[in-house]
Amino acid sequence: MRGERYLTRDAQFQLVYKKGGSWAGRELVIKTLPNGLGLTRYGLAIGKRVGKAVVRNRVKRRLREILKQAPLREGWDIVVIARASAAAVDYKSLEKCVRNLLNRAGLLMGEYEGVSPGIN
Repeated sequence: MRGERYLTRDAQFQLVYKKGGSWAGRELVIKTLPNGLGLTRYGLAIGKRVGKAVVRNRVKRRLREILKQAPLREGWDIVVIARASAAAVDYKSLEKCVRNLLNRAGLLMGEYEGVSPGIN
């Protein structure tokens, strides 16, 4: 099911805001909280300070794609909060910022984590 990978309700966001850990960068802030589930869910918070609707939607599309491709550890709720400077950076810079924050939070899987070696 597509929707199970996203935080959708206000109560889910509020729980992460109140009880989760926080890591900040120049363009983004990431808040995380263990969820006790077998999957990682994420939500995006893009305020009007980022820009008009076209700009906010572009930032959201980029962040969704970056998070979809990132090898995340299972069992976490992640809220990504965009700062106003997120609108001015390109995709690669935004990806570098996200990966840096996720790495600092300990949510990126290592190169060989989660890979089962084949039996010969």
